[in-house]
Amino acid sequence: MANSSDGFQIEWHGNCVVITPSTDIEHLSWEVINTAAEIVMSPLKKTKNPTVVFDLSQVAFFGSVFLALLLRCHKFVKERGGEMVLAAPGQMARDILSVTALDTLWAIYDSTDEAIAALEI
Repeated sequence: MANSSDGFQIEWHGNCVVITPSTDIEHLSWEVINTAAEIVMSPLKKTKNPTVVFDLSQVAFFGSVFLALLLRCHKFVKERGGEMVLAAPGQMARDILSVTALDTLWAIYDSTDEAIAALEI
């Protein structure tokens, strides 16, 4: 199942949800991101030990608003005993994650398939 809302595509792969932000994520306002966070986390409320992959393959750059969304989702998932990882970030996204030290908070995989496989173990 896949759907798209407010700049995000959401797909289920078994018990794992893959969230793919749109290429223009850095231009979305806090209000749109906040609404998207609610939509993204809504199905996870019914999931015990949710597993989430943020597929960053379409994102060249992001700022503090998107980082706040990632942290919010991370906290939400961890409180439910789940795991959140990142997949396929470009070099600029990797640099942002490194500078903010968030690359130490989340496992980062080269591809979405690799991330899903790691979460299924």
